[in-house]
Amino acid sequence: MKKIFNPEKKDWPELLGRPTQTVADIESTVMQIFNEVQAHGDKVLNKYTRQFDGVEISELLVSSDEFMEAEKVVPDQLKDAIQTAKSNIEKFHKAQKTSKIEIETTPGVTCWQEKRPIQKVGLYIPGGTAPLFSTILMLAIPANIAGCSELILCTPPDKSGKINPAILYTAKLCGITQIFKVGGIQAIGAMTFGTESISKVYKIFGPGNQYVTVAKQIATKFGVAIDMPAGPSELLVVADDSANPSFVASDLLSQAEHGTDSQVILVSTSKSLIEEVEVELQKQIINLSRVAIAKRAIENSKLIFVKSDEVAIDLINEYGPEHFIVCCKDQEYYIRNVVNAGSVFLGNYTPESAGDYASGTNHTLPTNGYAKQYSGVNLDSFTKSITFQRISETGIRNIGNTIEVMAEAEGLQAHKYAVSLRLQSLKDK
Repeated sequence: MKKIFNPEKKDWPELLGRPTQTVADIESTVMQIFNEVQAHGDKVLNKYTRQFDGVEISELLVSSDEFMEAEKVVPDQLKDAIQTAKSNIEKFHKAQKTSKIEIETTPGVTCWQEKRPIQKVGLYIPGGTAPLFSTILMLAIPANIAGCSELILCTPPDKSGKINPAILYTAKLCGITQIFKVGGIQAIGAMTFGTESISKVYKIFGPGNQYVTVAKQIATKFGVAIDMPAGPSELLVVADDSANPSFVASDLLSQAEHGTDSQVILVSTSKSLIEEVEVELQKQIINLSRVAIAKRAIENSKLIFVKSDEVAIDLINEYGPEHFIVCCKDQEYYIRNVVNAGSVFLGNYTPESAGDYASGTNHTLPTNGYAKQYSGVNLDSFTKSITFQRISETGIRNIGNTIEVMAEAEGLQAHKYAVSLRLQSLKDK
């Protein structure tokens, strides 16, 4: 990892840049595949599955037999772990339910807001080097709590044309039966336009590589909403001498192993901690099964020394990390002052892995600086807020003249007339 000491603020944008391609770099590829999917449907999905996944798929929809087979081979210990995580995630997301908000803004004018589920939702689950069955819990659970009526799931097959058994087991546990063996840009295209097998959805959720992320962004041009631009994983740790160097190193590596385009950053007010973490990284990385991936990600990553907590929090808010770990004496300072982060983990015994799997918070989070504008997935991500209003005769008398004056000032005579008619009818009674 590259070490930087007291970087000047003018250099922060370049220092904090992500190792990702831009939308412009990938857009032409996405549009080519989108156009083909829109025109030729399942045939194109099969074509790109052969090209990118190296397998011929005869049936896109996962069969009931495949679900049964998966349930048999998933170890009981893993089943128990998935069920425990499911319980915690359900508790946290059920607690996010809000009741109807109702208020009389003026005598006779009542306004209220109610939430309704998004009816048709598509979930994208990466299945390449790491089949992320945990993401199904993070997406399907709040979708079910919200009351979404149709859930479909797309995930790429392996070289034998199968879906990882843990993905199938978790999906069935969450009530998802429509799983399709398709990944990448073509999967996003299928959920955007619909094909013979796959229904068009109203909103697409789920992380993916840079191509999937850009495909989701471009899908919004065709009337489909997305959760957020959630691309390659990233983690920023802020730590001082109170931190455990081996813990910090393990957290950095836990995100580095996601993919070669992942990025991890340590910001510290302690030069000695930086040195100790660097040593620990070298010790721990050689024991990883995904050591080659982690090493590539580490090349994109940085160890940054700053002189104070005040400088550190400014730099962190400029970066807007997806995951943000605080291992400092004054945790409260960072809690009070962080404004741009997807999810925050506090203290030496709160690894980012806890949020990825089982603590209860959602792990589908904004990356690439989008934490400045987006929240992570939550219950509200699967709902829409609809406002209602009811105005009585008293209410229109009270508010009518205000509407007339404003409509007149904007030159919208029909708006004014719609009110004037009603007011006159009350005078004529």
